Amino acid sequence: MEKSSTTSTTQPTIVKYVETSRNGIQSQTLSRYAIGYVLRGSKYIYDGDQRVRLTRGDLFYLGIGHHYTEDVPENGQPFEQILVYYTPAELQRIMMHLSITYGMDIANGHSCPRCASHPYVVMSGWTAIRNFFANTNACLRDEGMHHDGTAGSIKMTELIYLIVSHEDNCLKSKILNNVDAAKENFEQVVHEHIFRNIPIEELARMTNRSLTSFKKEFRRIFSMPPHKWFIRQRLMQSRLLLISTSLSISEIGAECSFPNTSHFIKLFKKEYAMTPAAYRSRHEEHAAAPLEAATAETAVAETAETAEEEEL
Repeated sequence: MEKSSTTSTTQPTIVKYVETSRNGIQSQTLSRYAIGYVLRGSKYIYDGDQRVRLTRGDLFYLGIGHHYTEDVPENGQPFEQILVYYTPAELQRIMMHLSITYGMDIANGHSCPRCASHPYVVMSGWTAIRNFFANTNACLRDEGMHHDGTAGSIKMTELIYLIVSHEDNCLKSKILNNVDAAKENFEQVVHEHIFRNIPIEELARMTNRSLTSFKKEFRRIFSMPPHKWFIRQRLMQSRLLLISTSLSISEIGAECSFPNTSHFIKLFKKEYAMTPAAYRSRHEEHAAAPLEAATAETAVAETAETAEEEEL
């Protein structure tokens, strides 16, 4: 069964999560950016017809907005992960500190279509990152950071330093792009209204932009026009409801803000080449054979291949 959760700015910056049982696909809505690390078990990030599998030692990034994930305990042991949340203001403060205090010349030369168009990034953690999260886990276990804002701030600065001083990659690129507070506000407004039928002109007003400026900024951030992006997000939500709930087709269409069932079915078939009912049936038939999952290393390799193809 699908579960949903929302992060808020009242949560601690660094949090450890433990899942003792498999609870299925979860819909998460993030109000802050997050960097995560898998300590134990497997984590799945769902993206279209694919899912990416992360295991112990893998690092991931989740942008503001909706994500579909599943945390899976293994071998009788609970699933464990650490998430580090941050805002552009916090990130900017850290970047300035690293630049002024240590004279770091922080730059990013990485660019690829995959990380530019996806709201998440996964990669295998390197030695320094693994050591960092092992130490952070010990601090959290000993409650050394739960009530100490200074300790959390120092840890956050250390993590950002390890990432931005590393070789150029998708994760580094994502983080350096998060310094823009105006971009964060834009994304928050957009994600808050995915399932609300509101005119594009009103969204433009909410972000203090003209309609033309809004559409241009939308394309820059989400890599497609507003209408197409909103439809795709709603269809992704509907697909996960089809495989994780017993809601009827009409109930799912309404839940995902489609004007009527026939319109929902038409758009779903256009996007996925089958009706919602057929998609649900196919999933049930193959339930005993789980969806093939790409690993973090595979995802990184695919990103590199895509970048090379773009350069040719």
